[in-house]
Amino acid sequence: MNDSMIVGRHTLFPYIKVRLRLFARHAEIDRAVFFGLLRRGWRLCSEPVAAILIAIKFTPELQGYYYTFATILALQVFVELGLGTVIIQFASHEWSKLNIDKSGHIVGDRNSLSRLVSLAGFACKWYLFGGILTAIGLGIGGYIFFSTSPNTNIHWVSPWFLLCFITGLTICLVPVWSLLEGCNQVAQLYTFRFFQTILTSISIWIAILVGADLWTASISGMTTFLCSVFFLKRRYWIFLKTLLLSKPNGPKINWRIDMLPMQWRIGVGWIGGYFIFSFFVPVLFKYHGSLVAGQMGMTWNIVGIMGALSASWLTPRAPQFGILIAQKRYDNLDKQLWKVTKIVIGVSAFTALIVWLIVFLLNIVDYSIAARFASRILPPLPTGLLLLAQFLSVTTVPFSTYLRAHKKEPLMFPSLIYAVLVGCSTFFLGKYYSAMGMAFGYLIVNIIFVPIVFLIWYRCRTEWHKFEGA
Repeated sequence: MNDSMIVGRHTLFPYIKVRLRLFARHAEIDRAVFFGLLRRGWRLCSEPVAAILIAIKFTPELQGYYYTFATILALQVFVELGLGTVIIQFASHEWSKLNIDKSGHIVGDRNSLSRLVSLAGFACKWYLFGGILTAIGLGIGGYIFFSTSPNTNIHWVSPWFLLCFITGLTICLVPVWSLLEGCNQVAQLYTFRFFQTILTSISIWIAILVGADLWTASISGMTTFLCSVFFLKRRYWIFLKTLLLSKPNGPKINWRIDMLPMQWRIGVGWIGGYFIFSFFVPVLFKYHGSLVAGQMGMTWNIVGIMGALSASWLTPRAPQFGILIAQKRYDNLDKQLWKVTKIVIGVSAFTALIVWLIVFLLNIVDYSIAARFASRILPPLPTGLLLLAQFLSVTTVPFSTYLRAHKKEPLMFPSLIYAVLVGCSTFFLGKYYSAMGMAFGYLIVNIIFVPIVFLIWYRCRTEWHKFEGA
């Protein structure tokens, strides 16, 4: 190697490094966003692999049960009632006066720490009870629902009850994740979630390949739970002991006075969210059988990639929004909002286009594997309608996150009306017109309600900040 090549290499690498840093700064990519993107990128690759394995190893009826399991489990929102979101907002406001030292201890304002400890204690009690209620309630409710299916050759009873038990365990950890996120530990949290997602995906692949069938969901759930326990014990043990084993020695957060006004509004929206995002598959399972339900379940998982990718930028910003609001730095808050919104819209539009083109090509390519996979998802037209509707919905998420960071929920009534309309269109159009009717109804409701969200955001921002010079 001559001297010119050595000099060229030593000048080229620093140049590339600087350019990458400038791009990351311009695209708002910090450590949390970077690992969030890696995680979504991994899911973008791993979920199609899982879908292909399901199409190969599962019968169409078994696929229907697999995805219906997931949508029935989404009923756990009736137990959580949006408390996780509320915890993030309240914790972020207290964390504006706190920090974590190198030994893992929480340092800073004593009154803020006292309120944070009281918040942690209440949240853990709520979710412990919620986890027990979920395991029992969903187990019994799901048994009644699936017992009406004519496919008696599917062995679903034991896998279902085990999955409900594991879901109950997982719910008990929800307040811990919300507290960590609210305390702005998003960089460490997203790094862990990236590696956790890899291990969970591998467990799903192995389970499908060895013939675990409906036990696959339980295996992946247990993998997720064990990884979580290991991470929390290794990285945040002292932090959690401070919050969960201490008693508040000063002012407390009163759930009824401080949190309930926000939570019940978000809770109503979350319950409505079930009818928006998880009602499709059970309705199709009930009226059109497990085969069509399986097609919708796999398609809806693919459509969800769009929202998952955009969330890589948005979710880490939620606690930062809360901190900026607590510090009354509204100009910085608005700059963060518009930067993230532009990225979310661009990423979502690009993802939707790519997903639809793949679905379209699968339906026209004359190849046995492509045809087999195409038969397990919805045709291009209803898939395109779902993608367009979901794109419109995703564009409103930065603005709803901005509003909730103020510890208020002005979108409750619009969200409730939105959920009722989506639920009714899903039920009636799905019952009589199957998946095509569902997709069309979902798109029309989003076209109507997206402008309403923007108007509410503009009105609230103007009113809340008018005395602060923003």
